[in-house]
Amino acid sequence: MREELVQDEEEDENMQDNAATGDVKLSNMAKLQDNQEYFYRFIIEPYQNLQATVFAITEVNQNPHILPNFTLGFKMFDSCLSEVKALGGVFWMLTGAEKEVPNYRCQKSQSQLSGFIGDYQSNTAVPMARVLGLYRYPQISHGSTIEMLSDKRQFPSYMRTVPNDKFQYPVLTRLIKHFGWNWIGIIASDNEYGVLGSQNLKKTLANSGVCVDYLKILPLSSLKAQRLQIIEIIKKSTVSVIVIYSTRMEIMPLMEEIAEQNVTDKNWMATTSWIVSPVFSNKQSWRTLNGTFGLAIRRGKIPGLSEFIHSLHPSSSPDDIFVRSFWEYAFGCYWPTDNNTLKLQDVNATYMLCTGEEKMDNYDLTKFNLYDFRYGYNSYKAAYAIAHGLNDMLLCNSSSGPFVNKSCANIRDFKPWQLLHYVKNVFFKTSDGDEVLFDINGDPPAIYDILNWQASPDGNTSKYVHIGHYDSHAPSGQDIFINESLNLWQGGSSKVPRSVCSESCNPGTRKAVRRGEPICCFDCIPCSKGEISNQTDASNCFRCPDMQWPNEIQDMCIQKLLDFLSYEEALGAGLTGSAVALSIITASTFCTFVKHRDTPIVKANNRELSYLILVFLFLCFLCPLVFIGKPTEPNCLLRQTGFGMLFSLCVSGILAKTIIVVIAFKATNPYSNLRKYVGYRTPCYIVSIGTLIQVTICIIWLTISPPFPDMNMKLEEGKIILQCKEGSEIMFYCMLGYLGLLASVCFVVAFLARALPDSFNETKFISFSMIVFVSVWLSFIPAYISTTGKYMVAVEIFAIMASGAGILICIFFPKCYIILMRPDLNTRGQLLGSTNVSKKK
Repeated sequence: MREELVQDEEEDENMQDNAATGDVKLSNMAKLQDNQEYFYRFIIEPYQNLQATVFAITEVNQNPHILPNFTLGFKMFDSCLSEVKALGGVFWMLTGAEKEVPNYRCQKSQSQLSGFIGDYQSNTAVPMARVLGLYRYPQISHGSTIEMLSDKRQFPSYMRTVPNDKFQYPVLTRLIKHFGWNWIGIIASDNEYGVLGSQNLKKTLANSGVCVDYLKILPLSSLKAQRLQIIEIIKKSTVSVIVIYSTRMEIMPLMEEIAEQNVTDKNWMATTSWIVSPVFSNKQSWRTLNGTFGLAIRRGKIPGLSEFIHSLHPSSSPDDIFVRSFWEYAFGCYWPTDNNTLKLQDVNATYMLCTGEEKMDNYDLTKFNLYDFRYGYNSYKAAYAIAHGLNDMLLCNSSSGPFVNKSCANIRDFKPWQLLHYVKNVFFKTSDGDEVLFDINGDPPAIYDILNWQASPDGNTSKYVHIGHYDSHAPSGQDIFINESLNLWQGGSSKVPRSVCSESCNPGTRKAVRRGEPICCFDCIPCSKGEISNQTDASNCFRCPDMQWPNEIQDMCIQKLLDFLSYEEALGAGLTGSAVALSIITASTFCTFVKHRDTPIVKANNRELSYLILVFLFLCFLCPLVFIGKPTEPNCLLRQTGFGMLFSLCVSGILAKTIIVVIAFKATNPYSNLRKYVGYRTPCYIVSIGTLIQVTICIIWLTISPPFPDMNMKLEEGKIILQCKEGSEIMFYCMLGYLGLLASVCFVVAFLARALPDSFNETKFISFSMIVFVSVWLSFIPAYISTTGKYMVAVEIFAIMASGAGILICIFFPKCYIILMRPDLNTRGQLLGSTNVSKKK
């Protein structure tokens, strides 16, 4: 439907006298078949839009502040959704004659053609805009939303009171994202609205990470086979939310087929073109489309319109060519002489005749106001916009006009482009408080209502529930609002449906896109060792910092455990206890020797060396206490060097004892040269030289590359191994090698002296102790190399205690046994007697 506004100079001229009745109907009558009966269906929405426009013109004419002394009239033409008829109507109005002649204007009256309101559909608004743009006639649409009409190079005189579709794509995308959907289907009509809109929506969805499983275009002349093919795709797809980007009439056959096949497991998302369409007002559609939600053109209130509708009557509105059809629709009767009604003989039914006595007061205006005057409200604003443009032209000050030399247009004889300038720049508020203005592209601010289609439990009625809104002028973050407590989905469920290709990947995993499929279809792969993902649907995992490690489910980094041989753990406590126990035993042995220092068994084989060896053994058994605990720089320096020097002192003392025994038995001859080596100097030299070499090795080691504390983060997962690095491994093994050399020399000397008299001879025991000592340390090296962390430290502690215990047991325990258990053997005479007996044997 399209209206042409005209203005006349005479104030008292009746508006309806200027209305062209014409012979084309607005009602868009449709012939349907039902049980062999035919009838015409009156679609009320275009008539609603027309009445809203007429009411706006009536208000303007009655308003002394807008166009005083001027009266607005209108002509109307029904395009019947046809581009050809729409262009014919444009030329009919531009020509002013019955014959449509381009570039010709027949001025039969004083009326001035002002502008055009319409068309409602995009497919007819576009060709209209191309023609009217040539003449720069203002054209304001109250229903066409396609984005291309904002291109002022193609459509310089086009404006609209409904939002541009460029706002609809991101709002639909935000709604889809809001409900957590990323797997969507799209069905579009095969026209500019559907094809362009669906492609732009798909692009916007892709930029937001939402995948489209299918985009199907409905041909305008779709056959049932084509519809069934699309329905089969809908059924097989895992998509549960489908966006219908189509004009209302094109989608109707498909939705009827879907209703017949009882497809009720899908949720439908509607665009502004059909969310409140009357073509789906039947029970079958209610059952299928229950839960549908989407965007709707903002509704508005038109005060006084209900009274205006109540005043309609065929007799009082003879120039309204559609009022009789509306009367039939409103009261369910027919005018027997009306050519738009079937004759009685064509049907086998009885119809109630219209008498004209029916009262509009009894008519339920909620039927007329079923859609809250959304498009009617915008046609109402469009009429006011042209009226305000004319009024601004009328009020132009001749000294400050917008045209050449600051001139103004003559309202009685203006050019279309002059009025276009004023209409583009109008700004006013409706009686409902709604602001009306156009941006540089002729678009108004984008304001949408978010509606939810909810059917009653019995399926007899349905309603549109306002669950939210969108306002492009609102601050960021406040531009969209949804009251989810009011929203219901397919089947009346309040639970938000799921529509995803793959369920979300939990933290600790990452997405791995399936080859050949959209990015929304993926598998969830656990993060690799040492990596985490701390958010849902992570594309990548990342490594934890060096000091941290993933927790069990790999969704966060936690502090790595510090691993070292501590006193608190069982191994550390056991080794500490063993070291202390051996130290106490050694100290007790020392005390026993001191207490019985004057006995022959103690005095034999150099009592002072025995004391010295016991003291060094005591310190050796305390060495493990330096190895246990958190490694620090001081104890790392003391560990190996301290143990090496103490054992060097100990083994050097044993070597000195062995050599003194040999010298003592070899120097029994008064004339022997070895007698001069018997005394305190020889053992002091041996111990000092043996220890000095080890000290030199340790000093070189500490100078070149000393041991240092180290944190090994790669040795064991989830742990930081605190350890003392040897620094120079060569020097470490030199220190051990020197200990082995001392022990070997001691063993050889003791082994060679094993045949000396038993009573004063310790060489057998020293031999055994050195065998134990060397065996322990030879076993230590491969064990030490093959272990890591605290177990490496434990191996070394065990070697220290085992080798020390071997010396203590083999050398000193036999003497302690005699001292404590067999004191009868601890006499000089007994020792000498034993010697004599041995000689006799």
